[in-house]
Amino acid sequence: MKKGMAWLAALMLILVLAACGGTGQSAESNGESDSNATASEELVIKASNYKFDQPEYHLKKGVPVKIVYENTNGNHGVLVPELNLQLDTKHSSKVITPDKAGEFEMSCSVFCGSGHSSMISKIIVEE
Repeated sequence: MKKGMAWLAALMLILVLAACGGTGQSAESNGESDSNATASEELVIKASNYKFDQPEYHLKKGVPVKIVYENTNGNHGVLVPELNLQLDTKHSSKVITPDKAGEFEMSCSVFCGSGHSSMISKIIVEE
């Protein structure tokens, strides 16, 4: 009986881990696209310990842009949920086409230490 419960618990753990292991990257119907689109511009975002290289980055609405992430010091990432953008050292670039203007908060997606919560910048999408 104990052996059967152990197998059941192991199987459940494997299923949970498999469900969490997906990349979650797909083209959304809200105007954002994946790397299959051709970018007419490129934006490089650099991160070092507890800061991004610029306080804000500017993009144009409706213009495809390849966003490239560079980690210059420490272990960091980029997260902008409203633009369906998440980059790190493993997935360091993505082409997006912003479909709405506005200011979007960009934060570090990898816990990097005591200054992690203050590692914030903005992406501003202009008309």
